[in-house]
Order: sequence, then C-alpha cells, then structure tokens
Amino acid sequence: MPNASRFTDRTEAGEQLGKVLREREIDVDIVLAIPRGGLPLGRAVADMLDVPLDIVVASKIGAPGNPEYAIGAVASDGSVWRNERAFRGTGSDEEYFEQEREKEAENARQKAERYRGERSEPDLDGKTVAVVDDGVATGSTVRACLEMLRQTDADRIVLAVPVGPPDTVRELRELADEVICLETPSNFMGVGQFYERFDQVSDEEAMAYLESPS
Repeated sequence: MPNASRFTDRTEAGEQLGKVLREREIDVDIVLAIPRGGLPLGRAVADMLDVPLDIVVASKIGAPGNPEYAIGAVASDGSVWRNERAFRGTGSDEEYFEQEREKEAENARQKAERYRGERSEPDLDGKTVAVVDDGVATGSTVRACLEMLRQTDADRIVLAVPVGPPDTVRELRELADEVICLETPSNFMGVGQFYERFDQVSDEEAMAYLESPS
C-alpha cells in the first residue's frame, strides 16, 4: 500500500463505505455502529443510504494482569467470543474468564443503555443490517457483536469496515453474510496508521452522532 494514511478521518472513511454499499446495491435497512469509533462512520453511511442509525455494543475481556490484551469479548446481550489461543497463552482459567465475562457484559449493557437513552432497541426482524466500525485489528469486539446479531431474526448481516489485516478479515467472513473491507494491507500495524486524523471519540461526541437525524 503506497500511502499509510488511506483515509482523511472517520467520516470520510464512512462515506467511502456508504458509496461501496450503494454501488453493490446492498439494500441496507439499518446501520449498527460499534461505539465509540464506529459512530462517525455509521452516521456517514446511514445518511448516504437514508436509513436509521443505531448501535451494537461489546466489551473486550482482558488477560490477567494485562487488561489491554483481549482474550475475548462479550456483547450487551451476553453473547461471547473467546480467542482460545490467547486464553491458553495468557494463563487464564475458566473461573477468571467467567468473572470477567459477567463484569464486561454488564459494562456493555450499561453502555448500550447510556447511548440509547429513552430509545428502545431496534427491531431487526427480516432486515438487512450493516455493522460498521472504524477498522478491525484482532476483531474481538466485532466478533462478539456479530455473534449477538446472529441470535436475532435479522435477514442478512453485512460487516463494513475501512481496514483490517487479511487474516482477521478472512475469519470474519465466517460470522457475517458479507464483509466489505476497503483495505486489507499485509503491513497492518494498527487501525490508526491508515487515518490522517484518528482522534479519540468521546462518549459525548459519539452520542451526538447517534442523535443526529438521518
């Protein structure tokens, strides 16, 4: 990939995703963004396709003594994904994982409630759902979110992200009906390297994207 910075910012990346979804004539009914970084993209996609925007939330489950290293993730409904290799390699045991799963599931539930406010969860029955994030690395939270959506009556689940490593993207194709990833560079080091601007998105900013009318 000649240019490390493939995208100006999250909104521009979302516009590119929306363009591809439209060009492929994927009849999306609703966009579900993964907070917080996915919401600027989700808003851009939802506006381009003129469909509602909502969220799907998951929390990472960190390794013992190294919470930043994900050994899995759990969605707001309790759906869980575990990286078995990381789980074994970090000396985790079932008791630890279950404790962390319960804690992070509650965190995910609270986050979803805080973001939605008075709004109810969207009805996905029979709908084509586009799941949007600002990129994937290991894909822990995305996998938990997809596991959650597979338990619903959604007709079709499309994952749309700007960038991710080839191995992760290939594995995610097993969880979604379709995966759109604009860039799958072999030199992937982190999502942020592919953006000119990749500032952290605050809760307040993320919720403002969610509340903006489509």
